[in-house]
Amino acid sequence: MNTTSSSRRAGRAGNGEWLESWNPEDTDSWDKGLAWRTLWISTFTLTLCFTSWFLASAIAPKLTNLGFDLSTSQLYWLTAMPGLAGGLMRLIWMVLPPIMGTRKMVTLTTVLLLLPVVGWGIFVQDPTTPFWVLLSLSFLSGIGGGAFSGFMPSTSYFFPRRLQGTALGVQAGIGNFGVSLVQLLTPWVIGFSLIGFLGSSRPMATAPGEPPKDVWYQNAAYIYIPFIIVGAVLAWTMLRSVPVKANIRQQFDIFRNVDTWWMTLLYIMTFGTFAGLSAQFGLLMKNLYGAGNPDIVQGTGAAAQLLVDGYSVPDPVKFVFLGPLVGAAARVVFSPLTDKFGGARWTLISGIGIVVSIGFTLTALRPDTSSAAALDAGFDRFLWGMLAIFLFSGIGNASTFKQMPMIFERRQAGGVIGWTAAIAAFGPFFFGIGLTIMSPSAFYLVGLAFAVLCVVVTWQRYARPGAPKPS
Repeated sequence: MNTTSSSRRAGRAGNGEWLESWNPEDTDSWDKGLAWRTLWISTFTLTLCFTSWFLASAIAPKLTNLGFDLSTSQLYWLTAMPGLAGGLMRLIWMVLPPIMGTRKMVTLTTVLLLLPVVGWGIFVQDPTTPFWVLLSLSFLSGIGGGAFSGFMPSTSYFFPRRLQGTALGVQAGIGNFGVSLVQLLTPWVIGFSLIGFLGSSRPMATAPGEPPKDVWYQNAAYIYIPFIIVGAVLAWTMLRSVPVKANIRQQFDIFRNVDTWWMTLLYIMTFGTFAGLSAQFGLLMKNLYGAGNPDIVQGTGAAAQLLVDGYSVPDPVKFVFLGPLVGAAARVVFSPLTDKFGGARWTLISGIGIVVSIGFTLTALRPDTSSAAALDAGFDRFLWGMLAIFLFSGIGNASTFKQMPMIFERRQAGGVIGWTAAIAAFGPFFFGIGLTIMSPSAFYLVGLAFAVLCVVVTWQRYARPGAPKPS
């Protein structure tokens, strides 16, 4: 019986890049080993895509400390541009899986990551680099963001519906760890030389009153090059492609389905929030409670006594990795629960949690600089509120990706996953622009109202008893 099963799988697999036929719902013919191998290799490369996508958010907060002459608005633009580029590129990547196939798409995408990574490594060493060059590198970082809308649909082709919540949650969740990884590794890898010919050290200003320290900031980018090369080789040599017949025009039939638009709103609430806050967390912390707030480091009167009274100015690089880490972990942990209990109820929990967390964080967006104790208390509320938002957005990231394969048939589900991911990827851009043109409090109030709307949609359409599309 094992021999028959093996031969059946071999016959369906074919000998080339493209599988001859593939039906994961048929347990007798489904090649479980190939499916999971595809998941792990594409997840490894997707993690690298996210590190590349959020490299600017890890580098930008310290550029002025390295001698770059950049305004606060320009720094927000550097962290916002990958979101704009990622969203635009996801509109391209979402149609690639049926056309290019998993093998070519994953390999080519991984190789393209070298463009922004090598570029950042070179130009971060020169403080005279024009702003437009840095902005161009931020745009190229969007390649890593675009990949998500290709990788996730192609992975969904390999798994039966009963396992798609787990498979997509694991891939997206571990991929999301790339955001936390780049922010966690950056302050460590810049502290020593990797290889001499990669560049020399530069002095970087630290906290007020402390002397500059030598750093190799190019390491923040160069450290990923060997892993990118390994990922590209693994993808080319070990991946296969599922035959899915759908040209670009056929893939656009998803827009005639109203649930495409409702799920887009919900994924903006979850992943748009996760990505937007991941990109802006460091700058927001710096400008509210750190060296970017002049009332703290250059104030007069009571504010001038803050440092004397014992207020420790937080270094964003020591905290910003926590948010993406919490969000990514929640996506991985809750994905199997969405397979067990359904996605809609977890999306509802996610939305309610986001509403409450935003409301709590709002109380900390106007720092009280009357005393060090008050400022410390405000920072604690800000940090815990932000981590709560990340937690519930991560839960929603898992649950929405369980819902989509249940609401749509297989080909359309892949397209909807790609489309919703593309629109939500604009999160870093809109968060960056929003925080540039309005106060943090006003911006969070807008986010609160939007989250309330999404909770109502989730309840009415998917989660209530007798809902039109229970999922």
